[in-house]
Amino acid sequence: METGLTLTGDMMLVLVVLAITIALFVFEVVRVDVVALSVMVALGLLGLVPSDQLFNGFASNAVISIIAVMILGAGLDRTGVMTVVAAFILRIGGKTANKIIPLISGTVGGISSLMQNVGATALFLPVVSRISVRTEIPLSRLLMPMGFCAIMGGTITMVGSSPLILLNDLISASNASLPPGAETLGQFELFDVAPVGLALLATGILYFLTIGKWLLPDNKIESSGVPARTKTYFSDTYGIEGDVYELLVTVDSPLVGMQVGDAENLEAAPRLLAIRNTDEPRMAPPSDEMIWVGTILGVMGTRDVVGQFALDYHCRLQPRVKTFGGLFNPSRAGISEVVVPPGSKMIGQSIGEARLRKRYGISVLAINRRGNIINEDVREQVLAAGDCLVSHSTWRDLSELHTERKFIVATDIPKEEQRPQKVAHALVFFALSISMIMFTDFRLSIALLVGALGMILTNVLSIDEAYNSVSWKTVFLVASLIPIGLAMELTGTAAWIAQQAMVLLGSMPDIAVQVVIAVLATVFSLVMSNVGATTILVPIAISIALTTGANPTMYALIVALSTSNAFILPTHQVNALIIGPGGYRVADFVRVGSGMSVIFLIVMLTVVNLIF
Repeated sequence: METGLTLTGDMMLVLVVLAITIALFVFEVVRVDVVALSVMVALGLLGLVPSDQLFNGFASNAVISIIAVMILGAGLDRTGVMTVVAAFILRIGGKTANKIIPLISGTVGGISSLMQNVGATALFLPVVSRISVRTEIPLSRLLMPMGFCAIMGGTITMVGSSPLILLNDLISASNASLPPGAETLGQFELFDVAPVGLALLATGILYFLTIGKWLLPDNKIESSGVPARTKTYFSDTYGIEGDVYELLVTVDSPLVGMQVGDAENLEAAPRLLAIRNTDEPRMAPPSDEMIWVGTILGVMGTRDVVGQFALDYHCRLQPRVKTFGGLFNPSRAGISEVVVPPGSKMIGQSIGEARLRKRYGISVLAINRRGNIINEDVREQVLAAGDCLVSHSTWRDLSELHTERKFIVATDIPKEEQRPQKVAHALVFFALSISMIMFTDFRLSIALLVGALGMILTNVLSIDEAYNSVSWKTVFLVASLIPIGLAMELTGTAAWIAQQAMVLLGSMPDIAVQVVIAVLATVFSLVMSNVGATTILVPIAISIALTTGANPTMYALIVALSTSNAFILPTHQVNALIIGPGGYRVADFVRVGSGMSVIFLIVMLTVVNLIF
């Protein structure tokens, strides 16, 4: 590698693009995938990456592997494998937190090692909800250990997280820019990082059995897992009180000719959950539904509120629930919690604009936004990532919503699994992919696609369901950021940054340099995409290692592992999924995650140095 590099015009352009990219990631002026696409196009227009290499990311081993992993995870979900896992945990663990937490956390961590940790967390949200109900352990004491261990489980194999999937591609790009005669950097096999990941996962579980259990919030509420037990939970947590009543709209009522949305906005109006103004009663009437003489409304509220509303608006309060008795039966409908995941198309829309009643049959009663409960003017609230929507719907509608990638249902749905007859097919093809990775020389992407395609051909998933299971935001983010790492290598920017870093670091020992790199990667991952942090920092870490005579592949691995050290803030996608259902606040993540982050760095660096 050359020494004494000087800053060139191309290097300055790359640094400007890099600075703008980081700023846009941190402040989220636009979506991260839009930022990544814009950066890729800018690199092409500026000539910093050859046009014939600019779009190579979309055909890269990393991107195809991520797509295949998501399809495999969806296949396991669709066949009900996770319900079997929940039953096993309950049978083995009993009802004590000291047994349940290691079982849940260890199981999720193990699953996260072979599929995306976000997907594993999404699969286990309803599972943990069910376990919380049956064991009467508060959900807030189960979700954070599960989420943290899902993140750490992603470090056990090279397919458990996007940064590790991407790592070998980044090392290949660095090999292409090495000077003639330089030794080629080695790449990682599937289980090369297993000792590090297993040590991290074991440490995480131990943390929550000792220090962490005193730091976890105890909301002293029951989970929302079954309809019979929701009343106290939703009353205590969200202020949703009262029962269901029926109101008959009389000829003198001011509601006649009014739309449902306008009626709900009336002062002291109860929550409107159902309507019958035709032959069939229906749940979740759309806001533009008209109210006529003889319309029967199904409302929720306290007896006093509903009675006063009936008096003020000339409605007849029915003595009992007759019209909607079947619809409101707990076996058919109830209150649930639905999480808006990062990347959902619903983000940025208000509840009213999203038309959730008309499109999905759910009535939003309240919103849990990072611990703040919003139960007034709900229709005007703009949806954000991590919002937990408290909704009322039929279980059938909720089950259909569960298949949408726009939402994640955190409540256990009382229904039969959709395709239990396909469990064997799903497990066989999942095992086939893992076997090909372990025992053959096929590329990771080919091995994973074999399993994904097998699930499609045997109808575990339809092709449309496979397409819907893929987070295309993640795909475009990864594919579009690969060129920036290539630009840093081709222009010598990474080597120049490494040279400047060594001037600042001086004669610091190797372990001190590793700590600096690990902390830098941790900080980056808290304020931006972990894929973006990996893409930016791996070339720099490799250049620093080559300058100091250290092991460059080990430095690259430290970066890829450290970007999973994202526990202090709910910015990681896994944390964003659990903050609403767990009723957590940002302060909870700071309190519990700070100690976890320090322990993560110590264990990770220790094991990496022992192994590599």
